[in-house]
Amino acid sequence: MPIVESKTVTTNTAVSAPVSAPVSAPAALVLEDGRIFRGRSYGATGTALGEAVFATGMTGYQETITDPSYARQLVVQTAPHIGNTGVNNDDAESRRIWVAGYIVRDAARRPSNWRSERSLDEELVAQGIVGIQGVDTRAITRHLREHKTMRAGIFSGEAAQATDKELVDAVLASAPMEGARLAEEVSVDQAYVVEPKDHGWDGDPRFSIAAVDLGIKAMTPVRFAERGVRVHVLPATATLEDVKAVNPDGFFMSNGPGDPATADAQVKLLRSVLDEKLPYFGICFGNQILGRALGFGTYKLRYGHRGINQPVMDRRTGKVEITSQNHGFAVDAPLDGATQAPEARYGRVEVSHVSLNDDVVEGLACLDIPAFSVQYHPEAAAGPHDAAYLFDRFIDLMEGTRDGRTANLSKDPVDSAHPAGAEHKNDNKTEDKK
Repeated sequence: MPIVESKTVTTNTAVSAPVSAPVSAPAALVLEDGRIFRGRSYGATGTALGEAVFATGMTGYQETITDPSYARQLVVQTAPHIGNTGVNNDDAESRRIWVAGYIVRDAARRPSNWRSERSLDEELVAQGIVGIQGVDTRAITRHLREHKTMRAGIFSGEAAQATDKELVDAVLASAPMEGARLAEEVSVDQAYVVEPKDHGWDGDPRFSIAAVDLGIKAMTPVRFAERGVRVHVLPATATLEDVKAVNPDGFFMSNGPGDPATADAQVKLLRSVLDEKLPYFGICFGNQILGRALGFGTYKLRYGHRGINQPVMDRRTGKVEITSQNHGFAVDAPLDGATQAPEARYGRVEVSHVSLNDDVVEGLACLDIPAFSVQYHPEAAAGPHDAAYLFDRFIDLMEGTRDGRTANLSKDPVDSAHPAGAEHKNDNKTEDKK
């Protein structure tokens, strides 16, 4: 039987008039290597194609599904019970749900929370997000960890009645994440401003920054505004002229989806900003773009880091932070102390933070220009607040640069003998990494 296409969810595009059966319909999660998991439909029925990834957060599912970094991905929630607190109008991290599909084990039959305004199932239906419930998410997670993230599809209702071969062929015909340029798809079209006075700041703004939206989470400009920073949020297509037009004290690049190897326009913009000696701070995708701007490469992780319990070490202090993360790519930079950037005009750079799970680069600090970045999410919605100090560090960097006291706030460079994880095994790098 051919696959039914009339209710297909395509990448980053919600289905009009989504269907949710009164009684949950049969559904299947199909991986590109042929593994199939059978369950029941959750949310809209139809077809969703994307990259299957797992997220380990025990809470914050609404923030997860509305994080633009999950565009074109089918998210497996490792927490077994999902939907028990419902959905509200305050906790979304962007203007819509961005996951391509949603995979849970035990979907709550009804929400029970004083802040709940509707059920998660209703929200998935309203936004045309195809999901599946009643599958063994532990087995799916173990499979993805052992065999790496891969293309997948969720098929429910009539679409699930196709033969196994037809389902696998549909998955194999979908686009891979490598080479995907998605930031422009999730970014805003028009610039807007987030004012400190709207987020509890009493007094005039301390600084003003230009923030390029590559898939920015709503809490990021709020964290700046809470500290007295006016944020001019610019589209992913912003130019240096657009940045200069807002006369910023600093420059920021956000998280976002897709392959950083495709972000040539953003790398070019950041190099222009660095050449202007404007202080820079990047988060997640913004860390990968800084890495590329400095001349380093990027590569795809086997299964990535996604969740709110990821341990990271600050290599200068030895302090361990528990962080919120969502990334499938990483920067390929040396871990053994300060090194000359391949783009020599930017001077020395060091890996400032490293994952304690697998030695993946989690932060970069420039020693001769005012720029730093981290691979994780200090805004942490949802998640721990261990890394919130990074917003204050950027404010200090802007203050020091404005006052002419220092080009950066680096302490002593990381010693090559620093025990920053040499004993850790990295099994999260792709096997074909050069």
